[in-house]
Amino acid sequence: MSTESQQLYSQLPAIDRLLRDPAVEPLVAKHGQTLISDLLRQMQAQAREAIKTCQQLPPWCHDWPQALLERLSQQQRPALQPVFNLSGTVLHTNLGRALLAEPAIDAVVQAMGSAVTLEYDLDGAGRGHRDRAIADLLCQLTGAEDACIVNNNAAAVLLMLAAVAPGRQVVVSRGELVEIGGAFRIPDVMRQAGCQLVEVGTTNRTHLKDYRAAINEQTGLLMKVHTSNYCIQGFTAAVDEAELAMLGREQGIPTATDLGSGALIDMTQYGLPAEPMPQRLIAAGVDLVTFSGDKLLGGPQAGIIVGKKDLIARLQQHPLKRALRVGKMTLAALEATLRLYQQPELLAEHLPTLRLLTRPQQAMQQAAERLLSQLAVRFADRFALRAEPCWSQIGSGSLPVDRLPSYALTFAPLDGRGATLELLAQQWRSLPQPVIGRIHDGRLWLDLRCLEQESALLEVLNP
Repeated sequence: MSTESQQLYSQLPAIDRLLRDPAVEPLVAKHGQTLISDLLRQMQAQAREAIKTCQQLPPWCHDWPQALLERLSQQQRPALQPVFNLSGTVLHTNLGRALLAEPAIDAVVQAMGSAVTLEYDLDGAGRGHRDRAIADLLCQLTGAEDACIVNNNAAAVLLMLAAVAPGRQVVVSRGELVEIGGAFRIPDVMRQAGCQLVEVGTTNRTHLKDYRAAINEQTGLLMKVHTSNYCIQGFTAAVDEAELAMLGREQGIPTATDLGSGALIDMTQYGLPAEPMPQRLIAAGVDLVTFSGDKLLGGPQAGIIVGKKDLIARLQQHPLKRALRVGKMTLAALEATLRLYQQPELLAEHLPTLRLLTRPQQAMQQAAERLLSQLAVRFADRFALRAEPCWSQIGSGSLPVDRLPSYALTFAPLDGRGATLELLAQQWRSLPQPVIGRIHDGRLWLDLRCLEQESALLEVLNP
């Protein structure tokens, strides 16, 4: 070892000495000696490696307490970071889909910090069923006889198939064999549930006679899947749920529909595109309907199954139900969200998903113009800033071909280089609260549909 290296190694402070440093002692008191000692050992190892390979100390070695504080802050940063969703997709799967309403947040906080009646019957002081209270609420809202809640809609479809048609044939239109995010495919789910898929019709046209011709003694379920994440246009034909339900009753075979998005309200009353509603399918005679909790419903991630009481009982008794059941926090958030639907006049105000979907374009234009004037000072030397109209999308496979008129703040690099845009986007993703936009047509777009706190964005982008 060279004399120079020995001198550098001698400058490394001992762990015990660092732990007694007045600037480090408060960190030890707050976070514990074990964590702080581990971090200091990591820093020492990094410093030794720098001496060994570069014959020099890392730059931070001049202030170990400050370097420790920065490393501790980085390590303690939550994996799930709050971000500004300015991507233009309201229900962004990668960003957590629906934002919860304040009553749902309050309900989750209360459930986290207290013992609750999850499976406790206060009347009989015995064991109750964790789905019961919410199932009653879902029945009121949808007209179903009973309901079942699992951890997402894929789980709802899996449980339904496994409980209703195990080892039997399930008839589905060829045009409805969808694949959704994460390579979730209806045929694959059929196999996992122990069912045999029977395809009928063609990609673009399926008739009631196709279902009827496929029915035999092995048929266990007639199923429709709402093609929420794509659209077939032109020369098309599909079987109406009421027709299929009538055929099912005639043949003594249950019917089911996987809705996916599952809007509980008529979206057209808010000027939004139409989306099928569970209550209308129940009224049409469909035996089981599955849908998501964190899409158009605006609640937590959950899979909801509503329908006939005897079929729901089979789902509740199936061994998979225990594996797929939800916890108290999901149930608390879902119940609070569903109760908002009992006050339909206030729904657009209190439910964030609906509030964001129905924001008028003029409001977003005004926000873009306000932000433009305040951000131009910081960015105008490198970018051309403009307030421009754009189109948002609902997201999460909901109404994929429909767009919502929106407004955005755009940044075009004065040097005309795409790398400059990529660098800006990367810098914004590295902020304490990352800003997520989208790059399109040589510009970085910040779609303002989901921005309700302008001052918070300004504080991050223009400190």
